[in-house]
Amino acid sequence: MDKDKSLVVFQNKKIRRVWSNDEWWFSVVDIVEALTETGRARKYWADLKKRLIDEGFQLSEKIGQLKVLAADGKAYATDCVTTKNAFRVIQSIPSKKAEPFKQWLAEVGYDRVQEIANPELAQKRMKDIYRAKGYSEGWIEKRVRGIAVRDELTDELTDEWKKRGVSEEREYAILTAEISKATFGMTPSEYKNFKGLDKENLRDHMNDLELIFSMLGERVSTEITRQEDAQGYQQVEGAAKRGGRVAGNARKETERELGRPVSTKENYVLEPEKKKKLEKNDKSAKGRAIRA
Repeated sequence: MDKDKSLVVFQNKKIRRVWSNDEWWFSVVDIVEALTETGRARKYWADLKKRLIDEGFQLSEKIGQLKVLAADGKAYATDCVTTKNAFRVIQSIPSKKAEPFKQWLAEVGYDRVQEIANPELAQKRMKDIYRAKGYSEGWIEKRVRGIAVRDELTDELTDEWKKRGVSEEREYAILTAEISKATFGMTPSEYKNFKGLDKENLRDHMNDLELIFSMLGERVSTEITRQEDAQGYQQVEGAAKRGGRVAGNARKETERELGRPVSTKENYVLEPEKKKKLEKNDKSAKGRAIRA
């Protein structure tokens, strides 16, 4: 991994991180040291772990042992947490430096409660995030509608799989990859590489036709699974492949009619200069919010 990307800086303190399972994991010892300025961060973390366990924090489920680079240039297994669980650790550290994080968490928690009472607020927040990233209004409207449809479809599909003996997340991922492979000739990870994406959400970078054929493959797979009452992983996998092939054949026919491929390398990653400007504005806004 690029050394520049494996570090984040908080108030001049370097915090090591590693990309694993499609998200960033942060070194807990580095977080503790940055917030407490203790010279014995490992001892502080050992004591804090005991307290977290006493409070009911499922340490074995929330903490991962991942290899991160040390000062000697070698990688060693270190306690790491995701962004979500980093916030939980921060909440347990009595430090003035942790206070801005805690205030932000309180604000986020309040926002979520408001969104539960009024779901339209969540949709508004989603649109604001896409605007900040530079997406057009037309794209945002289509994406928001597409998310609603896709979420409903995904729930249906996974519910059918659960009913039929498919229960592991790994199996869900394999089945989804089979549908994508039959539809586009690429698994989701291959599709992201094709579009030059890294951590970004693939569907945020699909055009209308790509989204339509993606959903068609999932919809037909659901219907075949239901109609044939597929049971067990093998039968469900067969239905997934066939549903994907239906969408794949429709895609190929569309490509013949249009004289161009449906899958394109087009993505919505912003130009470097524009992206830097947006990030700068975003940081300034966050700074004002914390000071307020």
